[in-house]
Amino acid sequence: MKVLSVVGNRPQFIKSGPVSVALRMRGIDEVVVHTGQHYDRELSEVFFEELELSEPAYSLNLQTADAERMQPEIAAAVGSERPDWVLVYGDTNSTLAGARAARDTPVAHVEAGLRSGDVSMPEEHNRIEVDRLSSLLLAPDERSKDVLETEAVPGRIAVVGDVMADANMRLAPVARQRSGILDDLGLEPGRFAVATVHREANVRPERLARIAEGLSRLDGRVIFPAHPRTRAAIASNRLLLGTNVALIDPLGYMDFAALASQATLILTDSGGLQKEAYWYGVPCVTLRPSTEWKDTVELGANVLVDDDPDAIAEAAAHAQMPSNRPQLYGDGHAADRISELLISL
Repeated sequence: MKVLSVVGNRPQFIKSGPVSVALRMRGIDEVVVHTGQHYDRELSEVFFEELELSEPAYSLNLQTADAERMQPEIAAAVGSERPDWVLVYGDTNSTLAGARAARDTPVAHVEAGLRSGDVSMPEEHNRIEVDRLSSLLLAPDERSKDVLETEAVPGRIAVVGDVMADANMRLAPVARQRSGILDDLGLEPGRFAVATVHREANVRPERLARIAEGLSRLDGRVIFPAHPRTRAAIASNRLLLGTNVALIDPLGYMDFAALASQATLILTDSGGLQKEAYWYGVPCVTLRPSTEWKDTVELGANVLVDDDPDAIAEAAAHAQMPSNRPQLYGDGHAADRISELLISL
């Protein structure tokens, strides 16, 4: 059996790690196509090193987020390899291009059924289209399954849990032991916040300026590992950050996991980091008007503030984790369930 996996950005490298291991353990031949959507070394190659992933069979190095440019290259790989499945992750343009490029090959979609309800987000359109193109919809939870059933998607739906939970449970403790990032930055555990901003909407000058103002109002240090396009937007628009905010280069997964898991607060527009914050037991402030991970908001572990500086400062000042923190999004065995389903179907 052969599976062609399409990855292209930071979260997808994390998600694909446990799945690649599970596929190998079952003797499934995996062919990895790296689109090059994120081509900065700290956002791509380092993940193959740190997560011990096999080198991609196809490194397209397209250096673009344009799905139409990716699609022919991925389709060529599908035609050459003739896999039994095309496996795609999440909601990026690499995900969309992979699903479209599969053509007659069945598509399996990891993280199927997620919806923010915000149709202004390109990712929301990607999720909906990819789910309609997929033969196997690998939902992380019952809420996502209900969404897919309501939308009457034609593929088979299976609740498998979240593959990021697999990676988190396996690697976060190792990261804290091995990483020296806190020492490098002169930090003490529980005495700093972490911020990340990368979504297209949030790097527009007016929104990014408001987010920067909100971060600058926080008490205490804020460590801000900046995505390349975020750093470029800050520089080109001459946006000011308070002296409490330390803008640093992107971090590898191990360093970032060690940093985020020992923070007092996480402020982010990342979907994956909202979940990771919950697993770490760190309260989260989400710099978006909506989220796919509604359970974290309903439990009070996550607060939506959009780009409002006042709301950012207020939420940060009062953020806390609920005393009762139920297990969300899986038990660490999602990758095993995925590999079994690919074989059995």
